[in-house]
Amino acid sequence: MNALQGIRILDLSRVLAGPWCTQTLADLGADVIKIERPGCGDDTRGWGPPFLKDDAGQDTAEAAYYLGANRNKRSVTCDIAQPAGQALVRELVRHCDVFIENFKVGDMARYGLDYDSLRAIQPRLVYCSVTGFGQTGPYRERAGYDYAIQGMGGLMSITGERDDLVGESGHKVAGGPQKVGVAVADLFTGMYASVAILAALRHAERTGEGQHVDMALLDTQVAMLANLGANYLVSGKTPGRVGNAHQNIVPYQVFEVAPAADGSKDHLILAVGNDGQFAKFCEVAGQPELAVDPRYSKNADRVRNRAELVPLLEAIMKTRAKADWLAALEAAKVPCGAINNLAEVFADPQVCERGMVTHWAHPLRQELALVSSPIKLSATPVRTDLPPPLLGQHTDEVLRELLGWPEDRVAALRQQGVL
Repeated sequence: MNALQGIRILDLSRVLAGPWCTQTLADLGADVIKIERPGCGDDTRGWGPPFLKDDAGQDTAEAAYYLGANRNKRSVTCDIAQPAGQALVRELVRHCDVFIENFKVGDMARYGLDYDSLRAIQPRLVYCSVTGFGQTGPYRERAGYDYAIQGMGGLMSITGERDDLVGESGHKVAGGPQKVGVAVADLFTGMYASVAILAALRHAERTGEGQHVDMALLDTQVAMLANLGANYLVSGKTPGRVGNAHQNIVPYQVFEVAPAADGSKDHLILAVGNDGQFAKFCEVAGQPELAVDPRYSKNADRVRNRAELVPLLEAIMKTRAKADWLAALEAAKVPCGAINNLAEVFADPQVCERGMVTHWAHPLRQELALVSSPIKLSATPVRTDLPPPLLGQHTDEVLRELLGWPEDRVAALRQQGVL
């Protein structure tokens, strides 16, 4: 059995934060019924290229974006703008434990699908709303998108190169803010929502009482400022961007090393986390005196004297090639690493050994490779089913299984454009 076998989720979310949450719960064994708009489905089905290519090498209608966030779900088409579609959702809710949506504040009430309306039907229902700014506050009616939230939530103010960076010409180079390469506000909100839903299910199991889970991207982004949020609140000092360095640990950053075989620049990550590791690094680097220098022996002093220490280390790191450094540092148990592109990531023997790619036979392609769930459970392994390859593929199956509807009733709704 899977850990969440027997839990059924009605998923009215789309794009990323909500689907990331329900994909995680589906991996754990929940039966996730994904409600999609007839004709077009989740927005991300069309967010390409790249699109899945069929066995003939031709693009299909399935974007890689959609495939990456919807495994282990069943797709049902339903137009909730129509009264018959709203009635269908209410019927399905009677058979579900969780309801998740990411519509604008107030939209669900207009459809009669808000928390108060649905808990009257299903008192144990865990109802999760995912929005940019939450159900309360002055911004609650605004649309919130990951990019904007990364900016508003402070992440971009601490991400990117320093504004006082000096380039090779000797002139200052304005670093400027940068967003993270993936939509982390969406992804973290999806993960927090998964945790919150599991907690609410535990409460419902004990008491028979459901509840409303109010998840906001901005709240999550503020929470994910982590140590830097604490740094500001404790010190009152606004942190800036430090590029690939760490605000609280030195040396903990990217260093340029000797040029690669083709003469191009090469780099590695040095992540010294404590004073013992710094001493080991200094031994490997042939500079043991740095480890006993009172300016650098303790991390707090290394942080205070970053401006003097880092240039010394930069010069030392350029004296040896990446492979040489990595071998020596790993042997000495000093945390370090290469900076891999995605081709190198998926070819990495550790990634391969850990089964981080799953291969499926897809109706449109004989072999489809996608990223796997990172969750490893010894007694209740995660599910490994395809994302629903066809829009509305499971509509008839779900309506027959949950509601006992005959084929003619389903056909009538399909003819009306409800399904």
